[in-house]
Amino acid sequence: MGHDRDPPLAAADIPEIVRKVRARTPARLLAGRAGAAYRTETQLQLREAHAAARDAVRAELELRPVFGEAFLERWKLLELSTQARVKKDYLLRPDLGRHFDDASRAKLRADCPQDADFQLAIGDGLSVPAVATQVPELLPLLVDGAAARGWKLGRVIVIHGCRVGILNEIGEALNPRVAVLLIGERPGLATAESLSAYMAYRPRPEHTDADRNLISNIHSRGLSASEAAARILNCADRMMKAGASGFMLREEKAVIDGGRFGRP
Repeated sequence: MGHDRDPPLAAADIPEIVRKVRARTPARLLAGRAGAAYRTETQLQLREAHAAARDAVRAELELRPVFGEAFLERWKLLELSTQARVKKDYLLRPDLGRHFDDASRAKLRADCPQDADFQLAIGDGLSVPAVATQVPELLPLLVDGAAARGWKLGRVIVIHGCRVGILNEIGEALNPRVAVLLIGERPGLATAESLSAYMAYRPRPEHTDADRNLISNIHSRGLSASEAAARILNCADRMMKAGASGFMLREEKAVIDGGRFGRP
């Protein structure tokens, strides 16, 4: 005997605790079923999300189509590359994405100021759509917030074939107090447009993930650009005052809960 299609679950039938959980996550909870399988609509949504995730990983960061002429003219991004010259190398050899190629390393030293308080970098990472969607709104908030605090700003750089460990080479070349890498997160079935901000106090070649702080899930259904900017700037301020980052420095709960600058 075949299975009858289950009727939709009315909102009134969902327990309060489940409604609260569903409001806080993009996960597909209690989506309903047809027999032992997802309903057709849910199955199609999953296939669409999977296709978007695959496309995000394979996409190349082309600055003009992604950011537009006005954005590039305003920020005068310095375009650099790692040793991962093609996407295949980037995916199969993560180590290549942690080091600049020779030309980019020389360009970085020649065209960027040394000893900045706040050095921003943009990396394609595993999601170009994340960079394209989140950076245009987030970058001005970070630059304006840093300037309001009286910090010396470095030139914003954008890195092709970028992995998080590139922060160490940025630190070695430019010696900033705090370096921030805005990089596309690995996409999932919830979103392919999520950005992360990795941060380090005076990054050096011997640093590992334990020496870095992370603010993640920056996207429309996660952390907003204004909330992310507040948390990044607050964390950078605490790094400068403490002279440390990573496991030595924890983010304040007030900032996490409210997305604001927190206590002085």
